[in-house]
Order: sequence, then structure tokens, then C-alpha cells
Amino acid sequence: MTAGAGRLRVGVVGLGRLGKRHAENLAYRVPGASLVAACSPVEEERAWAREALPAPRLYDDYAALLADREVDAVWLVTPSSLHAQQIVDALRAGKHVFCEKPLSLDLAECERVLAEAERYPHLVATIGFMRRFDPSYRDAFDKVQAGKIGRPFLVRSQTTDMNDTEGFFVRFAATSGGIFLDCTVHDIDVARWLLGRPRAKRVFAAGAVALHEGLREFDDVDNGVAICEFEDGKLAMFYASRTQAHGNDTHSEVIGTAGGLTIGRNPRANRVEIYDATGVRNECTPSFFDRFEEAFLYEARAFVEAVGGGAQAGATLGDALEATRIGVAMRESLVWGEAVDL
Repeated sequence: MTAGAGRLRVGVVGLGRLGKRHAENLAYRVPGASLVAACSPVEEERAWAREALPAPRLYDDYAALLADREVDAVWLVTPSSLHAQQIVDALRAGKHVFCEKPLSLDLAECERVLAEAERYPHLVATIGFMRRFDPSYRDAFDKVQAGKIGRPFLVRSQTTDMNDTEGFFVRFAATSGGIFLDCTVHDIDVARWLLGRPRAKRVFAAGAVALHEGLREFDDVDNGVAICEFEDGKLAMFYASRTQAHGNDTHSEVIGTAGGLTIGRNPRANRVEIYDATGVRNECTPSFFDRFEEAFLYEARAFVEAVGGGAQAGATLGDALEATRIGVAMRESLVWGEAVDL
């Protein structure tokens, strides 16, 4: 069965903590999709798939999954350093591609993927900037587009994670690309999206190691701030953190000539408020999985619709290249201690 004749047959590649979420969505919650294959080099992850998923064909080798003619599209949830070549290989195999961010940690690799994708205009390729599908972010975008706040010229956005006392992000630092490419890249995409996709001119970044000393070995920090100047006088301000005590706190603000909008300023887990001797409070979202559960689902549905002939709703490869370009410049600014022109 082909994608045009029925359900889109998807193969998930990578079954780590995020890959499992995507796999379950595609298997059970995305109309028009059928999860038919999964790939991981880790036996424990393939064992999980046997138990949790509806009998997909399992592979320990990506090339073998690409050779499967019963797979129409691949869903890449793999290490960032593998994304570029895996996207190219999928396109050459005739598969549609969804890939988690970033497109690549290397600008030349991003450009190589874009050039390759131009050879396959009939194939859909998108990058997983899921905030575009979060209902609140989408509502803010629609209001900006409708002129509700005048001309938007400034975005303030942050991605801050609950402190991980077990040091996952220290172990991850060698391959993450640093805090700006790992975390702030989402905020960069949101800022460009809300501001009308302007091109960046200059960035400045600074950071601090508040708790995780092991990050110094990788020229990384656990708290970082950055400013980005865009064309036409537009600006963005970013904050990223690995050390929050209260939970995952992701929020954004867009300011225009006639008003402003905030998205998610209070990182509430739900609408319950607690009144006790300590005061009035609400519980917070513990992780980005919980904060963006709906967004992950809606982006999967949008990808399936795009393959079926609908409009491209997610971030394009070009959008992802620009996010990487800005993120790389922020990392350079952090290391060098001076502004970087783009």
C-alpha cells in the first residue's frame, strides 16, 4: 500500500526517551499513519518495541530499514550528528522524512542536505520544531498574523529544564552542540516564525556554570543568555538553563507596535491551584515531554497530511538551516566572548 492509496507506512529510527514517545503516537494516535517498522542498534530498545508497539518489523541497521519497500516515510529520532546523512540516505531511498531537530550541528552539512532535497521535490522533508504545533503558540502566531499587536519587532523566549542531579546533560555535552544548539534552537525558530522569518545579522551570547562543573570540559554552560539582531530592526532575547528547581519552564513573549502576547509564562502542569501554609501555588510541568505532549502529536498529524498533499505546516529544511546558523554563531560568541556577525 502506498501513501497515496491509504495509510502512510512509517518506520521510526531511534527508540530512546523521545523516540518512544513518537513511536507510540504514530502507532496509536495519528490517523492516516501506520507504524510498520522500527530501528535501533540497542537490543533493550528493540525489546521495548516488541512489547509496546503493534508488531512492527524490527531492524538494528538503518540501511536495512531503508531497503524495506513497505516503508513510505522514516521518522528520525537519532543523535544530532547523524541527522544530515540519514536524511540524505532516506531521500535517495525514496522515503519522506521527518527528523527531530537540529538538521545538523554543522552548517556545511545543512547546506548539503538542502541541495540534496532539491533533487526530490516530490518528497516531504521536515524538521521537528514542535512548538509551531503547540495550541498556545499557534494561537499567538495567528493573532500576530491578524495584526492584533501591530507590527511585531521583539521576541523574548526561554527554554529551561529542571535540574538533573544525575548529570545526563554533562554526559550528553560531547555531542549536543552546546546549550544553544540543543535548547535555544527551539526559541530561535519560534522567534523567526513569530517575526516573519527575518534573517539574522549579529548575535552576542554569554553563559555561566552554576551547578554542573563537568560542562567546562566541553566549553559549555548550564545557563546561557543571548541577543540576536535581525534585519529591519527586529530583535530576540534568549535564555537557556539546565538548573531550574521548579520544573521545565518554557515560555515566550512577542512585542509589537500595538501590544504584546505571552505564551506559557506560568509553567503550570494543569489548572489546579494549591492553597496551604506556604501560600498559593501550582505544580509545574516536569519536562518538555509533558509541556509539549499535544504539540508532538499535532506535528505528526500535520506531517502525514503534508505527505498526502496538504500544505507544509512545519519547519522547512531552510528554516532549520537558519536556526542552526544562529545557534552556531551563539556558541562561537559564548566561546570567544564577543559578538558574531552573520
